[in-house]
Amino acid sequence: MKFYTFTISLILMLCLSIDSMAQFDLEKKLKKKGNKELNKAADDAIDKSFDAIKNAGKDDNSKSDETSTQNKKANEIEAENNSSVTIRAEEKENLKVWSKYDFVSGDKIIFEDNLIGEENGEFPSRWDLVKGSAEIAKLGEESVIYFSNNKTVILPLMDKMNFLPDVFTIEFDVYFDDLATRRSNYYFVRFYEGSAGNANIDGKRRYPIQISWNEVRMDKLGSKTSNFNEEKKDWNGKWKHVAISFNQRSLKVYLDEERLMNVPNLGYKPEMFSIGSDYDARYIKTSSIKNIRVNEGGKKLYDRIMAEGKFVTRGILFDVNKSTIKGESMGTINEIVKLMKDHSDLKFRIEGHTDSDGDESYNQKLSEERAAAVKNMLVQSGINASRLDSKGYGEGKPINENSTTEGKANNRRVEFVKL
Repeated sequence: MKFYTFTISLILMLCLSIDSMAQFDLEKKLKKKGNKELNKAADDAIDKSFDAIKNAGKDDNSKSDETSTQNKKANEIEAENNSSVTIRAEEKENLKVWSKYDFVSGDKIIFEDNLIGEENGEFPSRWDLVKGSAEIAKLGEESVIYFSNNKTVILPLMDKMNFLPDVFTIEFDVYFDDLATRRSNYYFVRFYEGSAGNANIDGKRRYPIQISWNEVRMDKLGSKTSNFNEEKKDWNGKWKHVAISFNQRSLKVYLDEERLMNVPNLGYKPEMFSIGSDYDARYIKTSSIKNIRVNEGGKKLYDRIMAEGKFVTRGILFDVNKSTIKGESMGTINEIVKLMKDHSDLKFRIEGHTDSDGDESYNQKLSEERAAAVKNMLVQSGINASRLDSKGYGEGKPINENSTTEGKANNRRVEFVKL
């Protein structure tokens, strides 16, 4: 209290001194106006001084509060930015191994099975059985198609037998047990029904694509082993991502981030496919697949931008109900980065879209976060942030009906709109 009183007294003395000088100067200027006007002017000056003293503590407190609030907000923003940078850095580190991945999904989804709504123990409803035995099972918290017989082959149910277009991509995840047993487990993709009698079509032998934990093989066309490390510690079962692309006649096969097969001329055009498993039942506990999708290909990105002013991609994938970008998305992201580096005039608004499942407000927020995550990844990949904007539309702009699995999958998309 004593300090406060002393401070106020000091301020009062200073103000009175300043005002006395001001009054003296004012007196000189107003000599001709008479004492009445002079006194009034002096009184006004003194009144202002007392008002200043009266509000000094209040103003100082107000400024102090304002400064404190500004500092608090700055700290909150800094903490938020630091948190975002940490998350992005972790995400980038996880995706680092995919930095040279060049697989790009086709434009339109023509078949997808995410196993939502399937019941454990039942045969997968969107597939037909060629041979063996398969059922829906739980692996951890996820539903999977479990090959309960070691010679099982399944075929996607489509409205026509020959459903693959001239340009297409196929993707799915395969599971391998621990290090000791995974060598006894193989998955097969066949461009025919799956039985040996159907391997010869039009006099041409169609060899299956054989996938092991670290190798892709196609008889007569050779094989390639990946650069994956042995990972002898902490394997305990792992999912690996298989991606296949076909364009007119060429075939490429990827296992996780590596392209292990590149066939310039397959010798025939695939029209259908089946998936199977072959394993040693004495050792293998679980032979399973999930996240199967087939996409139809299309024009190159730059051609679509010039023709339509935008391009739509369904090759950027996220964890369920999150904005975390999956590794297999990096093929599409890498192509966009290359496109923008080759064409420095290109600027994009990145738009996130969802299907109509779930709450509308949640979908809106999720779409915004996913669009922002894509923007962040492009910036980290060397694109100037000034060339990018992001916006989420939630479920508000569907391009297909939300009544089918494929319709929902096509609505879940990222669009790049030219600015």
